[in-house]
Amino acid sequence: MKQSETREAVRQAYAGAALRVVQGQSNSCCGGSCGSGTADPITADLYSAEQTAMLPETAVLASLGCGNPTALAELHPGEVVLDLGSGGGIDVLLSGQRVGPMGKAYGLDMTDEMLALAESNRVKAGATNVEFLKGTIEEIPLPDSTVDVIISNCVINLSVDKRQVFAEAFRVLKPGGRLAVSDVVVRGDVPAAVRHSMELWVGCVAGALEEQEFVALLEESGFTDISIEPTRVYQFEDAAAFLGGSGLDAEVLARQVGGRVMGAFVRARKPASRP
Repeated sequence: MKQSETREAVRQAYAGAALRVVQGQSNSCCGGSCGSGTADPITADLYSAEQTAMLPETAVLASLGCGNPTALAELHPGEVVLDLGSGGGIDVLLSGQRVGPMGKAYGLDMTDEMLALAESNRVKAGATNVEFLKGTIEEIPLPDSTVDVIISNCVINLSVDKRQVFAEAFRVLKPGGRLAVSDVVVRGDVPAAVRHSMELWVGCVAGALEEQEFVALLEESGFTDISIEPTRVYQFEDAAAFLGGSGLDAEVLARQVGGRVMGAFVRARKPASRP
């Protein structure tokens, strides 16, 4: 699948999602249900009421992830955090609270509508240690070795060139820096019909890496201490839900996909400089 075509499809889908949030509508862009207004098994119930109570409603409505990296990442006061594909800014705002006034939280997104929404949410939240950048996750607009922690929430799977994403993440991390991302990961084979569906690519499923491939690409980029922790494993009923509306035979494919697709938390580290 061509990177330019996929990137434009993703951009259009998430621009539409941002505009729906501005209009007060909820969203779901995983599982092929982008814009349906209905929850799906990938994006539902990821944040606690305590977390969402501290955020603007529009940041919560714009949440389109598959996990909660800020709950699992070990963020410390004073650290610099970068969120790849920050959308409406929910994880950036939560990260900003965790790293405190001496720290910094960057959000990176390529969609103008999402960046505008995120900036609006930043102002509403009164966050002074948060900044949103325009760009792609394959070309991060930050200098080498400037970030302590990279997070991401169901975005890496949307890139056609994941090798470049990991190379860029490695580049901008400080020695000893950490990668702590939530993403959709596949165990075993996924039917070709799912892999070739543009709608399911935009919806977080078709572009997901197989578990061992994820590890291999991270190792190739130089990362160590790699672990993949399942946070949700989607069974037959879940698979049928996220395949619905894709134009595929959801009943048949769900039996082949169920149990093989999972939301996972991926950890890795950039080695510290040698003395």
